[in-house]
Amino acid sequence: MTAVIQALDAFEILDSRGYPTLRVTARLDNGDAGTASVPSGASTGRNEALELRDGDMMRYGGKGVLQAVSHVNGIIRDRLMGMAAFPQEPIDTTLIVLDGTENRSKLGANAILGVSMAVARAAASAAGVPLYRYLGGASATRLPVPMMNVINGGRHAQNSLDFQEFMIVPHGAPNFAEAARYGAETFHALHELLHEAGHSTAVGDEGGFAPNLRTTEEACELIVAAIRKAGLRPGTDIALAFDPAASSFAKDGKYVFAKSGNRTFSRDELLSLYNRLLEAYPIISIEDGFAEDDWEGFRLQMTACGDRIQIVGDDLYVTNPRFIRKGIDTRATNAVLVKLNQIGTVTETMKAVQMCRDAGWGYVISHRSGETEDTFISDFAVAMGGGQIKAGSLSRSERLAKYNRLLEIERELGPAAVYESPFLTH
Repeated sequence: MTAVIQALDAFEILDSRGYPTLRVTARLDNGDAGTASVPSGASTGRNEALELRDGDMMRYGGKGVLQAVSHVNGIIRDRLMGMAAFPQEPIDTTLIVLDGTENRSKLGANAILGVSMAVARAAASAAGVPLYRYLGGASATRLPVPMMNVINGGRHAQNSLDFQEFMIVPHGAPNFAEAARYGAETFHALHELLHEAGHSTAVGDEGGFAPNLRTTEEACELIVAAIRKAGLRPGTDIALAFDPAASSFAKDGKYVFAKSGNRTFSRDELLSLYNRLLEAYPIISIEDGFAEDDWEGFRLQMTACGDRIQIVGDDLYVTNPRFIRKGIDTRATNAVLVKLNQIGTVTETMKAVQMCRDAGWGYVISHRSGETEDTFISDFAVAMGGGQIKAGSLSRSERLAKYNRLLEIERELGPAAVYESPFLTH
């Protein structure tokens, strides 16, 4: 018997940065319910779906989301009342049509996504299966390899590093539980090294340390030293990954490292820097190495090293099938960062993932810098089976909640759980 939507309720909560976001609960006529909280980005692509903010400077500096809340509790609720909670696609199609804009600017991508996620959770409950099984089917058994942000820079920290994220990737672990241990022990070893060197051990938006280091190379040296200090093998047990977020330091066709001394790089010079780093350190993935409109930069990087490492587009694609198709046709990258709130619904995100699968590309399910305790992306990563997740560092509970949920899923799956590196061919 199909369960139908009986009620939707949204209210304003705070994300991990102390800014407002939405929490939405969907209730079904059979008594099942699902609740979801919506993340928010700091480093955002210009083509992302619109996150609706109130603009009322008397509340939260204009960042309130009461309009989005009212859309859920009004026009969206009225339209979805009585609709079957599953399958998911008719729900999401109704939301898209109800909004009627390309970038979800009428109702707000935050309002739409909150409803989409909450209904998916309620439907999974009604079906009597975990969310990862509801979205991914019986084959959803692969745990993702985590990309753990251990040093923050760029827009995620008030320090001297221009690159936004320096990550460790425990792809050599035998299972997810050991991957979590590898990551945590390396994180604590890095804490000790930073403390011994007199650096700050305060953390940035995503839980990684935010020291004032002189260069990108110094950050890499410290991370490699931390891996060794934890008794692990750089490159074999744990590799490195970057998210420079190059759009944040692109200016007038150049790349300006303003935080670390105003050095200016041309496209070719920046590519040369990446190539030098690849030769010196066990790096297996670079995300957003060039600005979101610098397609040629990405193509040159693919030609130079796309057969050796994963090259990920985030701002370049904003989880939008139209831009992903362009990337596939032009061979701009070989992987996509996938964020639910960049496009606005669960169904559209799943279609973006399917495009990556069809192209033989990698895909990384990702959090945002403004997060909540919601663990939807953990289940979603297992459901999509791509073997990669980007959920932040080994501190701050809104990040650790994702890892703890994955530990729970691995335990639940038991012997059926699969943990394997997507990077073994590189």
